[in-house]
Amino acid sequence: MVKRRATILIVDDERINIQILDNALSDQYNILAAMSGEQAIKVALESRPCLILLDIILPDISGYEVCKALKNNKQTSHIPIIFVTAQSLPEDELKGLELGAIDYFRKPFLVPLIKVRIRNQIELVQKTAALEQLAWIDGLTGIPNRRSFDKRYFEACKYAVRSKRRICLILLDIDFFKQYNDYYGHAQGDVVLQQVARALEQGVTRPLDLVARYGGEEFVILLTDSSEKEGALLAEKVRQKIEDLAIPHIKSNINRTLTISVGVTTSSNDGGSLDSKALLETTDACLYEAKAMGRNTVVSADFRPRTPKSI
Repeated sequence: MVKRRATILIVDDERINIQILDNALSDQYNILAAMSGEQAIKVALESRPCLILLDIILPDISGYEVCKALKNNKQTSHIPIIFVTAQSLPEDELKGLELGAIDYFRKPFLVPLIKVRIRNQIELVQKTAALEQLAWIDGLTGIPNRRSFDKRYFEACKYAVRSKRRICLILLDIDFFKQYNDYYGHAQGDVVLQQVARALEQGVTRPLDLVARYGGEEFVILLTDSSEKEGALLAEKVRQKIEDLAIPHIKSNINRTLTISVGVTTSSNDGGSLDSKALLETTDACLYEAKAMGRNTVVSADFRPRTPKSI
């Protein structure tokens, strides 16, 4: 896998300073440049660089004001900023650090030292991003976890109410999975969970839809802008996809192969409020009914909130 090059934004009103830093860093990083404070804010918002090297003296607003603006914006507040300036008074450095900068370089540049310190900061940014990503991913299957689903579901419900659109929930459970683990062992059970996750990802192809591990042997699919019929058809598609894997399951009462039961519920699009908890509960009830009907089946139901409330 090719490692993505980090992007650094250099903000300085002197072209020669930008050129020196570009020559020193461009072999390892993607370099962007801005020569004014307003331009720096615009580029940072558009490009979201991994690191900003920011001069204090700029032709329009000061680097301090740029730093304050970026740190007060949720979209850019996470970007580390290093002040690069000719100002050498301790109070100048203190002010920059108090505004949220992580370091302070003085001109004239000592290029080898700058390269090492920038490398350390980029590595820290990348490690932090990797850890943050892991917090949203299920460690076993590699797909989004319950925390990730909860966040996306909350956002999808707000979108559905605001845009008068439907969302669809598909909740599925591997049939007789406890018996599978007891007979084949938990290590093989983990392999099956991974196989099911891959099959679900392959079956859900729209970019904005989500497949997540809901917990244990349960998985959930979140569809945006989807009708009840579309949701039911996709649920049947993934049910058949799991059955077609033909994974032996001698302790199953259904064809001696691994199967899933599926519940599907779609919200209304009447522009009213949406009870996100009730939508989940209704989907779970559909899944329970699918199991009661003999498993390896899909149960779908229109969703109309019994006691609507704002999310």
